Amino acid sequence: MKAKICAAPYLLWSAVFIICPLGVVVYFALTDKAGNFTLNNLISIGEYSTVFMRSILLAAVATAICLVLAYPISYMLSRMRKSRQHMMQMLVLLPMWMNFLLRTYAWMTLLETNGLINKFLGFFGLGPFQMINTPGAVVLGMVYNYLPFMILPLYTVMIKIDGSLIEAAQDLGCSMTQILRKVLLPLSVPGISTGITMVFVPSVSTFIISRMLGGGNNLLIGDLIELQFLGNSYNYNLGSAMSLVLMILVLVCMGITNTFSNEEELEGSI
Repeated sequence: MKAKICAAPYLLWSAVFIICPLGVVVYFALTDKAGNFTLNNLISIGEYSTVFMRSILLAAVATAICLVLAYPISYMLSRMRKSRQHMMQMLVLLPMWMNFLLRTYAWMTLLETNGLINKFLGFFGLGPFQMINTPGAVVLGMVYNYLPFMILPLYTVMIKIDGSLIEAAQDLGCSMTQILRKVLLPLSVPGISTGITMVFVPSVSTFIISRMLGGGNNLLIGDLIELQFLGNSYNYNLGSAMSLVLMILVLVCMGITNTFSNEEELEGSI
């Protein structure tokens, strides 16, 4: 009884701010402007399959880059002294203390044709290069903004890995590649799974980064959804259908990641 009473505020919060909004999205996705049931909104999404594929591809590339960068950083961070770990954690989180828009604007200043990077390269007779308004700029913005979301879960898992396991593997003659493949990777799978989810989900649904660094030439799913609600077309039924499909895609990706994580944990326990 006490447990139910304690859970009541959370259940009320979930109902008001999660279940009800999802119900509204499903309703508008499956109806037309007159309120009649229809599947045309979902069917018409096929016209935007290129945008959906581009969003998934860029988000997957950004997630992979974050994983490659974050893994050694997290390992080195977990092996430092406690005092240095706190300082390094602060440095990792420091960019997140600034506003998301300001960080993205900063990259616009750096990447534009007359930006700081091209000016610096100009001293060596290089450039100017077209760096802004490209898919690479969008991926760069994703990696910069979401890299801490990959580092922190990996660090949380790696700090629990007993150093004696690594020493035992070294005593048995394992190379660093074997230690990484047979010791570190299996034990850090939960952190990898969490990090992939925390980076991929906001990356595939972002619209600020693609608009500011992609220049409108690299539309993502988030941009299309925003245009349906705030653009000239103003088709909230189609926007709701896109949001519903995006949510399903994210849930499928999370399910695949969690399944892989559970299989790795089961193999490790055996």
